[in-house]
Amino acid sequence: MNFATLLAAVAGLGLVVHSADTSAQDLKVLCAADVQWCESMEKAFEEKSGLAIDVTRKSTGEILESVRAQKASPDIDVWWGGTGDTHLQAAAEDLLQPYQSLELQDALPWAQNFSQISGGRASGIYAGALGFAYNSAVVNSRGIRAPSCWKDLTNPDYKGLVQMPNPNSSGTAFTMLATLVQLLGEDEAFQYLAALSRNIDQFTTSGAAPVKAAARGETGIGISFIHDAVTQKLSGAPLVIVAPCEGTGYEIGAVSIIKGTRRLETAQRFVDFALSTEGQKTGASAGQNQVPSNARVALPPAAPDISLIRMVDYDFVTFGSPDQRRRLLDRFDKEVLPSANPVATQ
Repeated sequence: MNFATLLAAVAGLGLVVHSADTSAQDLKVLCAADVQWCESMEKAFEEKSGLAIDVTRKSTGEILESVRAQKASPDIDVWWGGTGDTHLQAAAEDLLQPYQSLELQDALPWAQNFSQISGGRASGIYAGALGFAYNSAVVNSRGIRAPSCWKDLTNPDYKGLVQMPNPNSSGTAFTMLATLVQLLGEDEAFQYLAALSRNIDQFTTSGAAPVKAAARGETGIGISFIHDAVTQKLSGAPLVIVAPCEGTGYEIGAVSIIKGTRRLETAQRFVDFALSTEGQKTGASAGQNQVPSNARVALPPAAPDISLIRMVDYDFVTFGSPDQRRRLLDRFDKEVLPSANPVATQ
């Protein structure tokens, strides 16, 4: 899908967020958004519906594995948040329940198109661009040049100063992997990643973890979605946010109902709420800076101006394929991780 459509339209462990008595739970949700947004959505939906729900925060890849593991008898009802290509992979494996919410009539064109690509099994709820952020205090203290491009991150001066997520667990990192393949070509992308891995001090489970570490000064550079870096910068961290000069990719975060859920009607109510103006406003109220998919919802005041960012024509159909995911992750494990700084893979 061409990102210009979006621009025109807008000019490693699970963390239990809420633990209700299992006898009282009306819905189980796995959330791949920031934990603060998970908590905000939980509270808002419970107040709106009068229901008791259980929300657990996990990384996108971990959720996909959980959904696969429970295919025969799912205990999970809804998957909320996380990169859309991973939702598409689950849809292709027949793990998701089709549902066309009436709230989609207010969705921006890119979100409506995403729903069509998924066969009605996933709905877009937000969008955001990939990039990185560096801690100016850390970089300046080393006397090294600040990075502005993907290629800069392979500079030996940055050895041990870069964090990125692991695409086996993180949807953010899989988006990065797919982005580099589309920007550079597959073989060159893996050569780049192998060179980059020598500078990595840690492959994180969560996609937002690298910029959070950079914000705390625990690393120099964190690769994440730009909106996650904005949230950290607004908290006072000395971060400089970079949209790479070569161009970058983007995500469409999604919500899906798990096929075989025993709470289908309640799950549909949750999806309706997630797509509604009230549900989408919980992002900004939780300090998040993604682009909402509902056309009636204003952009968060600090949301990055994505019209200024050079984007790839991200191919959700190709990179939403389970076979493509398995092949690329296998190649990452064989060609990138063995080249990595040993500390990063401990």
